[in-house]
Amino acid sequence: MRPIKTVHLLLTITALLLAATPALAADHIDSPAATAEPTADISDLYAWMTPDAGKLNLVLNVAPFAGADSSFSDAVVYAFHVNSSAGYGMDQTETLVLCKFADADNIECWAGDEYVTGNPSSLDGISSESGGIKVFAGLRNDPFFMEFTGFTNAVATATGAAPGLEFDEAGCPAVDEATSAALVGLLTSGTDGAPASDTFAGSNVLSLVVQIDKSVLTGGGPLLGVWASTHAAQ
Repeated sequence: MRPIKTVHLLLTITALLLAATPALAADHIDSPAATAEPTADISDLYAWMTPDAGKLNLVLNVAPFAGADSSFSDAVVYAFHVNSSAGYGMDQTETLVLCKFADADNIECWAGDEYVTGNPSSLDGISSESGGIKVFAGLRNDPFFMEFTGFTNAVATATGAAPGLEFDEAGCPAVDEATSAALVGLLTSGTDGAPASDTFAGSNVLSLVVQIDKSVLTGGGPLLGVWASTHAAQ
């Protein structure tokens, strides 16, 4: 498979936790090369454990600003890469959760010995014979909240100030309280200082949602890390 796009989850997930703590990564408003293939353009990746820590929930969103007629492509393979290990910094074992659409209405997904196929558009999703993997796919409201104008203004200000800043060994700048407050103010404000708003309000994405038994994923240990990629189908 030829990789089209990858998104890494910035947080790890401990599969044995009893509390479900979500982790996420986001990537909106891409370059022309990425947006030219919207069904392969990853906007968000979410992952969290069910309350009993028995299953891992995975959500891969593509096609930012999807329209009512948008659909997943049968020319793309959607991949969740789940790495398991016994502890931080230790060797990892990767389990791939792969999904591919046969057409606009039917999908097949597999991970380990688990396999499911069918129409995933029902809110109840489709399940493998054992129930070890469950899948939903369809158009959903974009859950990502961002004040894009404030973000770009803060980036421009930080970039302009960078030449005069001192950085420590880790590459972190020393910023005084006034500068920090100014940047926070920009991040939480819209055009001309207006209150922050959700740039993506009312926008839709195509969501691929997979729930899978933890036992399928923890071959290397209980600590899980997740990243996602899209590939051109062969």
